Amino acid sequence: MSKIHKLGVIGNPIEHSLSPFIHSRFARTEKINIDYRPFKVTEDNLEVFIKEFFSDKDSIGLNVTLPHKKNVFSLLEPVTEEVNILEAGNTIIRSNNNLMLSSTDGIGLIEDLKKKSISLKNKNILLIGAGGVVESIIFSLEKELPSSIYITNRTIEKADKLATKYSKLVNIKSYDGEKIDIVINGSSAGITGDFIKPDYINTHEDCFFYDLNYSLKGTPFYEWALSEYKAKNVFDGTGMLIMQAAHSFKLWFDIFPQTQNIYDELDQMRRDE
Repeated sequence: MSKIHKLGVIGNPIEHSLSPFIHSRFARTEKINIDYRPFKVTEDNLEVFIKEFFSDKDSIGLNVTLPHKKNVFSLLEPVTEEVNILEAGNTIIRSNNNLMLSSTDGIGLIEDLKKKSISLKNKNILLIGAGGVVESIIFSLEKELPSSIYITNRTIEKADKLATKYSKLVNIKSYDGEKIDIVINGSSAGITGDFIKPDYINTHEDCFFYDLNYSLKGTPFYEWALSEYKAKNVFDGTGMLIMQAAHSFKLWFDIFPQTQNIYDELDQMRRDE
């Protein structure tokens, strides 16, 4: 029997995570034996957990979700300049007994948008939320040459602070009523509590609404976009989850797995709900 590689995803909450399902499918398709598990880890126990997990020689990587994407930065060595600037990441890799931190969120989002034929070039993008999830996609969005990236948050000061933080690197500014082509929700309230509706957004009938959160039953943001804006183009973050997972898988095994079968399976699961 071939070696079993130990992997997992850490977060809090973690019960909703589809990552174990997705990575088990990747591994089965690519004929790699893995043991991938979800781990509920508190901030106080984060460093101890990572050390204990990687004390096993068969442990090769972890995915990182809320609220630890920034918390892990000080514990690991950044792989890319983007991770260094963001001071956050979502994928831990063991490399020559060193623990490295990378981020696949941004590229995962962009590839899912392209799969859905959503172009960002010359478009006005509005980001809802000012936390680590939003930060993790900013640089990938900028590379697609949008006209402008705006940001809004229930605490306006946080939106202003984030815009100022990246203004020298990214064309980002606080939202002030400009017409928006693509609305992206990065507020963690989408999974940890009630989604707080932003003030009126100036959109048009072909505006795209995309939630970085995901749920087979539909997220609060998803339902809000459908009901309040009668949006025709609304998506949750399931596709982004699949694509960022595929890039994490490649970092661990140097193989980019098939993804279409996962899209199909999750679509079927959603219809069965």
